[in-house]
Amino acid sequence: MSIIPPKEATNFIEFVNNSPSPFHAVEEARVRLSAAGYKEICERESWNNVLELNGKYYFTRNRSTIVAFAIGRKYKTGNGISIVGAHTDSPCLKLKPISKKEKVGYLQIGVETYGGGIWHTWFDRDLSVAGRAIVDDDGKLISKLVRIRQPILRVPTLAIHLERDVNSAGFKFNNENHLCPLIATVTKDLTKPGKSEKDDDTGNPFIVKHQPILIEVLAKELDVRVDQIRDLELCLYDTQPSTIGGVYNEFIFSARLDNLMMSYTALTALINSTSDPDSLSNEHNIRMIALFDNEEVGSTSAHGANSSLLETTIRRLVFSNIRGNIQETTSHTIFEETVHKSFFISADMGHAVHPNYFEKHEENHRPEMHKGVVIKVNSSQRYATTAATTIVLREVAEKRNIPLQEFVVRADTPCGSTIGPMISANLGIRTIDVGNPQLSMHSIREVAGTDDVGHAINLFKTFFEEFHEIDQRVIVD
Repeated sequence: MSIIPPKEATNFIEFVNNSPSPFHAVEEARVRLSAAGYKEICERESWNNVLELNGKYYFTRNRSTIVAFAIGRKYKTGNGISIVGAHTDSPCLKLKPISKKEKVGYLQIGVETYGGGIWHTWFDRDLSVAGRAIVDDDGKLISKLVRIRQPILRVPTLAIHLERDVNSAGFKFNNENHLCPLIATVTKDLTKPGKSEKDDDTGNPFIVKHQPILIEVLAKELDVRVDQIRDLELCLYDTQPSTIGGVYNEFIFSARLDNLMMSYTALTALINSTSDPDSLSNEHNIRMIALFDNEEVGSTSAHGANSSLLETTIRRLVFSNIRGNIQETTSHTIFEETVHKSFFISADMGHAVHPNYFEKHEENHRPEMHKGVVIKVNSSQRYATTAATTIVLREVAEKRNIPLQEFVVRADTPCGSTIGPMISANLGIRTIDVGNPQLSMHSIREVAGTDDVGHAINLFKTFFEEFHEIDQRVIVD
């Protein structure tokens, strides 16, 4: 039996396999945007007379957050902005600033936990590192992506013979003591070809802070000398590639589905909505995606959703001189008028009903794979969804018969949150929280449905293309 999975799902697999860190995810987005005719601009420079009607642009911050937008040909100052937001980061282990460790004949690296991962799933996996290095390039300090594809790290579990009650008492461990990957044995390190007693006395601070063999591997991958590496920001990742699975090729088995799937679908929807030369000819709004870093740790960073990034971006668009734009008003409230004509979709993965734990879901709110994007609701405002924002998205979905589902947590269960509430609170913008259903959220290997990639792309593309018209007849504040 051979069933061909949807092309949207296979394209997503390529995206997520190329994105082992937020820096790589942003670079992958940059490549796709550039290929689609989007021009890179810089926050450090003026946008006056740079932007123009019918233009397509993007910029990055910290190389781990990216914002892209397309300006409608009929855009005028004060019109709205149609925005889909997601995040590029996922729970992982990160290299400590001083990571060099050695215990009972093993060389290890020190890591810290990032986000709320299911950390027991990181044991007995083939791990490696990816992220960025700050490199001295003839006196200039530049950021370079780095990824080691070889599985060089592993966190081994303790044999059942040494902990007989592990199955009955549960797998318990200490994050600091037991979640420490090994990279080599002292024996092999001492006898490696070319090993010298002076290897640890080069004057490079990274030889002191990190395992010399790790720095050597990174330097080789970067094609630089060891002494050119000045700093590192590395995530650990599972080297097993994402793949399509299930007897009907209906599942995506992958790391980082939360939240690279929603980042990918938002990115693809924006590109698809602007691919035709005439696609912006009747557009009155600006179409935008904002893919933030640091959501998994609260978003409070210079490049997180709880920063001023989105506000300052909108202000610059409102007050920049956009070529071809007839500025019909000099109102001092033009920014606020723009915000209240705008709409923000917070896109973050949701919880599919679990066949082995279905009682964990509220009985009337059990999202299933392949049945559409989930609208997430919480009366305590852990999600920003309201009736007024739900009706807008329903109108969008009905335009092209796109399926939607609904989710609330059980009354006896705490609810997670997203970038939606903080964006809506900080800006006062109409916001709805949505996401594709998945299993095993925050595990090192997660599961989602292949059809839902296409559902999300279609929903967001329709939103970009139809929101301005729908907003004219939905008079709900």
